[in-house]
Amino acid sequence: MAKKSTPALRKLSVYLYIPNLVGYVRVLMNCFAFAICFSDKRLFSILYFLSFVCDGIDGWCARKFNQVSTFGAVLDMVTDRISTACLLVILSQVYSPGLIFLSLLALDISSHWLQMYSTFLLGKGSHKDVKDSTSWLFRAYYGNRKFMAYCCVACEVLYIILFLVADSKTESLMDILKSLSKQSTPLTLLTAVSLFGWAIKQIVNVIQLKTAADVCVLHDISKKQGS
Repeated sequence: MAKKSTPALRKLSVYLYIPNLVGYVRVLMNCFAFAICFSDKRLFSILYFLSFVCDGIDGWCARKFNQVSTFGAVLDMVTDRISTACLLVILSQVYSPGLIFLSLLALDISSHWLQMYSTFLLGKGSHKDVKDSTSWLFRAYYGNRKFMAYCCVACEVLYIILFLVADSKTESLMDILKSLSKQSTPLTLLTAVSLFGWAIKQIVNVIQLKTAADVCVLHDISKKQGS
């Protein structure tokens, strides 16, 4: 009986890793945040940002307590992608043209999905292992945690700002950006700093998409040559 229960207990122990528990809290926090996003924008923004901060906390916990797991890495990425996707869908309904935000959503999900898949094809332990990449920006992004953190935080902060400043459901994105650029306020400075980090992240997403796609194509060529 004890032998039969051992595998179940081992699985449970992974599910209950401290970083994974933080991940579950992130999921619940995001669910509640999006449930009240239109009725209480400020609370939504606070909860959404806190959930994003927890993304760094669970990574720290994983390294600190030696609880790095594949499940935790996937949970982390899926939570990030879904939460960002939900916010981009909302922004696509608030601003025109909404296609801009839907295109960003498609780029974000496809580039990360392909990167994860190419990681498994190459037998690497992490999708952040890009030391062999020919792109210096791609290596710098995943090789420097502070730089990556800045780009990720900047991207999310920009989306939060755009959500907060929208007064109606038919806002023109360009009009809002022009209005912010003409003001001399801390919000304008924060928007400018966030916009720069956001731009870098989108460039990295494009590089990531192309690099991962190349890995998949080379894998197909290798299979055909070997058969």
